Amino acid sequence: MPCNQFGAQEPGTEAEILEFVQTKYDVDFPMFAKIDVNGDGTCELYQLLKSAHPGDIAWNFTKFLVDGDGNVIERFEPKTTPEEIEPRVKALLG
Repeated sequence: MPCNQFGAQEPGTEAEILEFVQTKYDVDFPMFAKIDVNGDGTCELYQLLKSAHPGDIAWNFTKFLVDGDGNVIERFEPKTTPEEIEPRVKALLG
């Protein structure tokens, strides 16, 4: 989900962002609309995620672990790698 709230890294329109990622990274999956993750315009998804683990999103790549029932289990800061999260995901999967 593109967001321009982190160092103005996504200043373009949704069409411009899509063209950029398709050209530069060969993206062929659908892109979400540009959103806000902090402030008055926070999208509903991030309102839900942050209601379980409060606080503004400090930077790109903040991650949330959500179980199969939609419960927000844990929040991870941007520097947390997917490899560090893997044991928690495996535990949830049983």
